[in-house]
Amino acid sequence: MGEDVKVRYSDSDLLEFKEIIQAKIDRAEEDLELLRSSYKNGADNGTDDTSPTFKSFEEGTDTMAKEANMQLAIRQEKFIRDLKNALIRIENKTYGVCRVTGKLIQKERLKLVPHATLSIEAKRKQ
Repeated sequence: MGEDVKVRYSDSDLLEFKEIIQAKIDRAEEDLELLRSSYKNGADNGTDDTSPTFKSFEEGTDTMAKEANMQLAIRQEKFIRDLKNALIRIENKTYGVCRVTGKLIQKERLKLVPHATLSIEAKRKQ
């Protein structure tokens, strides 16, 4: 009983996860850029030549689209932050360990949700 074995993923596993996460961060940052530019440049869609009766309706739609994109951008920023925190856990070699049970989170789960900090078991108990 006395052996104090640290449960963790091997360095090669961690390296593999790091590559997956880094690729996701790169993609997420590109998406975020697109979202940001869409709600910053969304003001002028070249609708000046359309009939004035539809103008207010279109502006309402523009505003809704802009707000939706801002919400998506906020969610994307959180996703990127979660992924970057996962990279920190990889550096600390604590990545992939459930913060509730202390057991390893299944590889399949981490590949789907690389920023997960809970095992399925712990998530179900929530």
